[in-house]
Amino acid sequence: MQDLFDKFNKTFDPIKVREQANGLLLDSLKEMNISNLKLLMGLIDLTTLNSTDSESRVKKFCSKVNKFNASFDDIPNVAGICVFPSLVQVIHENLNENGVEIVSVAAGFPASQTFLEIKIEESRLAVKAGATEIDIVLNLGQMFEKNYVAVHNEIRQIKAAIGDVKLKVILETGALSDYNLIWKASILAMDAGADFIKTSTGKLNPAATPDAFLVMAMAISEFFRATGKKIGIKPAGGISTIEDALIYFHIVNIILGKSWLNKSLFRLGASRLTNQILSGIYELMGGKNSLQPYF
Repeated sequence: MQDLFDKFNKTFDPIKVREQANGLLLDSLKEMNISNLKLLMGLIDLTTLNSTDSESRVKKFCSKVNKFNASFDDIPNVAGICVFPSLVQVIHENLNENGVEIVSVAAGFPASQTFLEIKIEESRLAVKAGATEIDIVLNLGQMFEKNYVAVHNEIRQIKAAIGDVKLKVILETGALSDYNLIWKASILAMDAGADFIKTSTGKLNPAATPDAFLVMAMAISEFFRATGKKIGIKPAGGISTIEDALIYFHIVNIILGKSWLNKSLFRLGASRLTNQILSGIYELMGGKNSLQPYF
């Protein structure tokens, strides 16, 4: 892996990273308009990843998504529905909305602490059940031990097992903490075959942060310049307000450009925001009465 890290050699001054992120944060509210809020709506992966999840809960998600366009014909539907592998088939059998992805976490989510054979098989079985995207967690234990070849091989083998199905690799940036390690993890995951890199599982704190996301976006930009391959990016965890979402939107817009501002290359792990975004659009359009929660 040394040749890879030599090719993508970069070190970060923590103070400068935070200053740049803070500057982008201050500018992000300029993105507040109806068009961008509609775009944000279409970037959300509607997610339920709880021990209490059930078929009936997932069927309810599907029903809401199926009926969304009838209620909001000028607002994009969500980008995907994300569940545990055992519930993928429920979505496959109940989702009627074209263009909404069936997303499954896999490979020992959220800790990634199981046998590689099980990680590969769980990912493969999720695809067999109907998943169109797979989210896995970077092997943090191996990353901290600097066993970069093992981390790379694991991602590569899982990608090979799922073929053309989109693979998102979760870096768990709050655990990595160091910007240089976040950069290495980003480069390593992309080189191994990740179609997306994602900040967090939402199970650890801190989850998504603008500064870590900024480093990931810079890595994607550098990787694109070197390879011509566009890799997607997704912040997830702790995004609780429209203002939070606009920070990440603005970073993508400034660092990666408008060609990344679509669901093929940019997602938001922020299910709780769906109703807020709908209400925000309604208010900006001059709605005088409160909008009832939809999701």
